[in-house]
Formats: sequence, structure tokens, C-alpha cells
Amino acid sequence: MNIDGKAWRTIWLEDGGRSVGVIDQTLLPHRFETRSLATMEQAAEAISTMVVRGAPLIGVAGAYGLMLALQQDSADAALAAAFERLNATRPTAVNLRWALDRVRERVAPLPQAERAEAAQVEAGAIAEEDVAMCEAIGDHGLRLFQELAAARPAQRQNRPLNVLTHCNAGWLATVDWGTALAPIYKAHRSGMAIHVWVDETRPRNQGASLTAFELGREGVPHTVIVDNAGGHLMQHGEVDAVIVGTDRTTRSGDVCNKIGTYLKALAAHDNGVPFYVALPSSTIDWNLDDGVAEIPIEARSEREVTHIQGRRDGEANDLAAGGLASVQLSPDGSAGFNPAFDVTPARLVTALITERGASAASEAGLKGLFEDLRPADH
Repeated sequence: MNIDGKAWRTIWLEDGGRSVGVIDQTLLPHRFETRSLATMEQAAEAISTMVVRGAPLIGVAGAYGLMLALQQDSADAALAAAFERLNATRPTAVNLRWALDRVRERVAPLPQAERAEAAQVEAGAIAEEDVAMCEAIGDHGLRLFQELAAARPAQRQNRPLNVLTHCNAGWLATVDWGTALAPIYKAHRSGMAIHVWVDETRPRNQGASLTAFELGREGVPHTVIVDNAGGHLMQHGEVDAVIVGTDRTTRSGDVCNKIGTYLKALAAHDNGVPFYVALPSSTIDWNLDDGVAEIPIEARSEREVTHIQGRRDGEANDLAAGGLASVQLSPDGSAGFNPAFDVTPARLVTALITERGASAASEAGLKGLFEDLRPADH
């Protein structure tokens, strides 16, 4: 995607495949810097600290992390240890385990001398497939947006299609294009008048910092709002659709996404606003049925709740000298609780938008699209 006229992906090989380059998302939107990951441990740290984040990108970063591990030691024990270390970095997103399993299955039967190269090829394939899936999601979502825009009441036909999104499910969360933002980019590039309400998405503010950064670089009209403003906007007819991503989707259509998504789904349902979830098939967990009961929810540091990072006022041109600051919000001694995700039941989801098209949020709907990928016992 576009940053100052240059096309970027979020992850790439460097030094002939001996290291991996990534965008440091913890510094956005005020600093754009890249980081080189030369070891498995550096890749694990980048995932756990959210230097890289977003379910699809986490999966690709994990796959490349396993490649880096095998470059240092390709023995069975080293492969097993690297797999467990990387898999433990973020417990909620299913893409990580999916990608690690795929690389491990590819390299395990091979002689040790061939494993690192095979891992590089497989990780690269996962990355390219992610780009293709996300672009296809964009095409299918665009068609839904076009149908939605055409069906609006006459009094809304002369305004942009207003779409609300939560967290960041754009190209920064994937290798390119994104999931929930892919249809928005496709719509904007097609000439459709579209405007995005961007939830700030506390506590890490991925909407205000990352989604707004992306949309701004692409020239997509957008407005940042506080998380609690969405319901008000829906009540007053200012939201035509909600679209979000997901870190794990059960076979029954329950979706796990950034904390606060469930509340947006409830508000959308109460106001008759379509609620779409965009996802690649790698995000489907065919082993789970009840998302609320079965999906593990990551609890992150309470500091993300009690503190916030931003640019000090008046230091826009002085970031290298320390213009980014961490500010304490709550009183000394007040505890914080920080569940990173919540689960939206399938009954609140209008449609799942995948690389193979849109479906009902149900086992039958997913089965209709992905019968060939569904395990035999489901």
C-alpha cells in the first residue's frame, strides 16, 4: 500500500533471506521506521510486543520466525522448541498456530540441511497467499458496498457511504490490502464516495493511530471517533454499515475480535445496521463451536489501560529528540484489567466476507464455501 508515494508491504526478506524486515507499528502514526529481525527470538519479541500485529501478519511473522530458527539449528529438538516459543507469543489469533503448523509439516520430513530453505519457501508462499486472499476479500466486499449504496433511501443517496470500523484490519494487520479495510480501499479506488468512521480502539488505539494512518496515506476520507460514539451515530442514521476483522472465527460463525467489537455489533443489531466481518479462511478454527466458551482471550498488561502513548504537543518535528511520550491516565494504586479481545455471537453478524465470497455466519454458510478445507469430522 502507499506511504508517501512508495508501495510497501508489512513484511519482507532482507540480506538474502538471513533476516526479515518489518514496519515497527508501535511507533505509528508519528514515526515510520522499519526493523530487521535476525533471530527467532527477535521475531517472537516483535509479535508479543505488537511491533507486528493483526492475525494474518502474526501468522506470516511466525512462519518467518521458524525459518530464522532453522537457520541457526535445524535439529528436531530445535524445531520443536522454536515452534512452542513462537506459538506462545499471542494465544488468541488462530493464524499463528495455523502458519506454524504449516511450516513444521513442510520441513519435518526433510533432511536437516534442507529445512531452513524449505521453511523460507513455505513462509513466502503463506505471505503471497495472504495478499491474494485479502485482495479477493476486497473485491467481494466492494460488491456488497455497491449493493448497499444503491439500496439506500433517496435522502441518503447524495452523501458518501458511511462505514464504521473498529481496531485496525487494514494492510498493517496483513501483508497487504487488509481484511476489513480491503473493500474500503477497493471502493475508494473505484471512485465510490465513501467515508470511514474510525473507532479510536482503546486501550492501544489501533484505530486512531494505525487505521487513520493508512486511510490518510490512501486519501480515504475518514473521521476518528471515541469508541463510545458509534451507537449514537447509528441512532442518527450516520452509519450505513459496520465492517471489522477477526482474529479467530469458530465453525459456527462466532467471531473473536478486538475488545469492544461485541458492543458495536449490539448497537448495529439494535439499529438495523449491517454488521460485516472480513476474514481469510486461515482465520477459521474448525475445532471450535462456541466462541464465548472456547476461545482463549489474551489478557495484556494493565499498563496499556493506565497509560497512553502519544506525541508531545508542539514537537511534531522533534520526534527523534524524544517527542513520543507515555502518559499516566489513572491514579496511583488503581488496578487495570486488559482483556484484548471479545467474542461476537454469530446471530449478530450479517455476513462473513471471505476470499471465496460472502456467507451467512453459520456452520452451513462456512461449509458451503470451504467444504474442501473443513476437517472430515466437522
